[in-house]
This record gives sequence, C-alpha cells and structure tokens, in this order.
Amino acid sequence: MADSSSNPATRPLWQRALAILRPSHRHTAFSATLLLMLSAFLSRIIGLVRDKCIAYLFGAGPKTDAYISAFNLPDQINYFLVGGTASIVFVTILSRYRERGEEAEGERAMAIILNAVLLVLGVAVVVAEVLAPLYTRTFFPGFSAAQAELCTHMTRILLPGQLFFFAGGVLGAVLLVRKQFAYQAVSPLVYNLAIIAGGLLLARLADISSLAIGATAGAVAGPFLLNAFGAYRAGVRYRPLLDLHHPALREWFRLSIPLMIGVSVVTVDVWILSYFASHGSGEITHLNYAKRLFMAPMAILGQAAGAASLPFFASIHGQQRLREFAAAVNESVTRIFAISFLLSAWMMGLAFPLVDIIYRGGLFHRQDASQTSLYFWIFAISLGLWSAQSIYARAFYAAGDTLSPMIVGTVVVLLSLPVYTSLYHAAGPVGLAVASDLAILVQTVALAVLLHRRGMVPLQGLEYRELGRSLLAGIVSLGVIYLLRRLVPAAGRIQDLLLVGAATAVWLLVAGLLLRITGSALPGQVLSRFRKSSV
Repeated sequence: MADSSSNPATRPLWQRALAILRPSHRHTAFSATLLLMLSAFLSRIIGLVRDKCIAYLFGAGPKTDAYISAFNLPDQINYFLVGGTASIVFVTILSRYRERGEEAEGERAMAIILNAVLLVLGVAVVVAEVLAPLYTRTFFPGFSAAQAELCTHMTRILLPGQLFFFAGGVLGAVLLVRKQFAYQAVSPLVYNLAIIAGGLLLARLADISSLAIGATAGAVAGPFLLNAFGAYRAGVRYRPLLDLHHPALREWFRLSIPLMIGVSVVTVDVWILSYFASHGSGEITHLNYAKRLFMAPMAILGQAAGAASLPFFASIHGQQRLREFAAAVNESVTRIFAISFLLSAWMMGLAFPLVDIIYRGGLFHRQDASQTSLYFWIFAISLGLWSAQSIYARAFYAAGDTLSPMIVGTVVVLLSLPVYTSLYHAAGPVGLAVASDLAILVQTVALAVLLHRRGMVPLQGLEYRELGRSLLAGIVSLGVIYLLRRLVPAAGRIQDLLLVGAATAVWLLVAGLLLRITGSALPGQVLSRFRKSSV
C-alpha cells in the first residue's frame, strides 16, 4: 500500500504551504503569486526598516534628497538600454523555446544576448561615470553646488550595479520559465539588507555615501549571485558566446527597443517628482518616503502578481488558448482591484499614525511625518490603478507585443507633463502627488481599453458586482476608521500603536462583515486558491 504521506493532497495544510518555499518547487500561477507576495511583503518590511534607519540617521533634508536622486541616472540607463526589466522579454523568448522542446538552443540564445547587452551596458556605464556631473546639474536644477557634488559622487558608486541587475534579471528569467520563483523571491531581501548594513557599518566612515556602497554590494549579492546560483543548480552553464546574427538576439532587440525608446508613468513618475521637488529642502525625501510606503502593498499586489502571472500568460497565449488567456487576465485584475479597495481604505484612514510610527525618530521630526502622511494619503487613492496596470501591461508582453504599451505609456507621459507642471505651480508638492494619481488613472484605462478593442481581454469579463461589493466595504470601513480616530485621538507613540491596532481590527471586522452580507466570493476564493496552490 502506498504511503499516504507521499501524496501531497493528504499532507497537512502547513506542510503544503511550506512546500512552495523549496527552490525547485514548480509553481502554479496562484502559488507563485503567493510566494512573491510573501517576498514582496518581507522585502517591503525590510525596506521600511531601511528607510527608518536612513530617516533616523540622516533625517529629511539636502543629504537625503541627494541620495535618493543619485538613483535616477543608473535607473534611466537600465530603463533606456535594457528596457527596464530584462526578465519580461526573456520570459517571452525562453518560453517559446521551451514550448518547442528546444531548451538547449534557448540557453545558447540566452548566453548570446547576455554577452552582447553587457558589452553595450558596460560602455554606457563608463560614459555615465564621466557625464554624471552634467546630468545632476541638468535634472536637479534646485540643488546647491555641495548637494549636486554629493549626488554625483553617490551616482558614480551606484552605476556599476546596473550590470549586475541586468545579468541577474537574465538568469532569473531562466528560473521563471521553469516555474521556479524562490530565488527571485529572496534576492530583493538581500538587496535591502545590504543597504541597511552599509548604513549601519559605514556611516561614520562614509556618511550618507555608505548607503550607496551598500546598494551596489546588494546588487551583486542579491539579484546577481542568488539567481546565478539558482540557474547553475537548474543545469544552466555560462558560455562566452557572441553571435550578432543569431535570431534570438534580433528578436530580443525587436521586443526590447519599444521598452527602451518609450516611457511610462510607472517609471518616470519618480523622475518627474524629483525634478520639481529639487527646489525645496527635504521635499524629494518626503515624497519618496510616502511613495515607498505606498508601494509596499502595491508591490505585494501588483508587482508580485504581475511577475508571477507573466510566464503563465505567455504559456497560455503561446498555446493559442485565447479565451482562457482573457479570462485569466480579467480574473487577476478583478482580484487586484477588489483587494486594493479594501487596502486603500485602511491606508487612507491611518495615514498619519502609520507614517509617524514608521519614520519619526532621530533627525526625522513630527513635522516631517505630517508632511509625508499627506502625500501618502493622496497616493493611497490610486493603489488599485498602479496594481492593475502591471497585469494589463504583462498581457501585452505575454502576447509578444511590447510596442503597444510603449506607445500608450509615451503618449500618457507627454499628456501628463503639463498636468504635473501646472499642479506643481498651483499647489506645490501636493499638486505633484495629485498629478501622479491622475497620470496612472489615464495609463491604466488606456491599456484596458486597447486590450478590449483588440479583442484580447474584453472589459465585460471583469466581475463588476464583486468590485462593487469591495468598493462598498472599503468606503464604509474607511468611515468607521475616521470615526474611531475622532473618538480616540492619538497623542504619542504608544497611543499611535494602540490606535493602529484597534483600527485595523475594526477595519477587518467591518469589511469582512460587509463582504459576507453582500455575498462576496472574494474571501472564499482566496482561501480556496491557497489550498489548491499548496497541493
């Protein structure tokens, strides 16, 4: 008689849940989403610890503005030379080789593309090192001479890290195609821990530049070395090949060029915010901390779900199961929006106490927390939009179409620039936060409409009744949180913690009851999918 313990379906739920943490575990779309959501959650927690350390040690002022801005040039090189996220294009290409049973040729293609692009990227990094002072003066016109010099110094420290981010993204794509997500889940944790270590260990020697040193070390240790180890264990071996006429290299450029030459609100929003906010001391830091705190649930929802769904979308579309493809996209978007409505209510209702608890201390004062919480409240309105657009964009990528989202993104950015400008002049940094919300609204709607008009993902496939139930639960629970805050005003750190705990419990109770009363299937579906994913 067979041992029942060898049958995954008979194992306890906790054992099945732990099974998805194995590096070699082959995931379903939902189990991969769960794993990457857990990773994103832990990464954001560590990221908040990182930001807390930075705020405590350096406050919110010219030095922190310079540090945050130092990432702009490296990020732009990554975006415009390799299309931002290397794994997006590689997953599409390698999935096609795998579907045809040509994995050996797929690995050869990977080596050729990796070597060719690293050569181009290496030259770009050297040029950027030379031109960094000119870039800083141009893109941060409000910086003083000392602030610009500090920003340039840290930019030069961060630039080499882009080589390791790209190489790690390529190697990570090999694992994604094999439905192995554990290494991608762990690498951002290592990256954030390295920044914290740099600040704590080297702050006395290098001041705020210690953070940039930690970030570059983290790019090597996390995104690159972890994915390289995972790819090696999967049987992939690096080969120094270079064939400029290989069809996969041409396809990579064909798919990547739209990502390189186009722009998207998702990427340029932070660049635009920094450009305008450079005229005020600490405003880049306030906006950035608010955006990072806002992005914690956004990463857990949108980015994790998007990264996990891409290989599955690509596989389904590659097999021409188009109805299943449309249903899968609509189901993902519905769940993302439904959960976002609830989380937005919690974030908006507790904006100030959350920011005050997480950031205040050391050189980061209560006034800094108050200003940051205002921006956080505004950003929180758009949580569902930022999350859903990542699913819609990956629907295009899975179909091998990177041109359409590029065109949409570029047009939206061009239309949004006057809005950012006018709202900044009218309302300062608050206007910038509002403009950010408006821009992502247009971006998301434009992608959804284009998918609908092409017959790829019809809008009627969304579950509007489910969305209405979640929206109602979110609005009512937000009102209850505000009422509780009026009845129990916070007066200190301990009171803030008690308020957040009590308000969270009330939010869960009210939202859960309303979902149950209105007949929402969301709680049951999430629990059911979790059980199935761990089998």
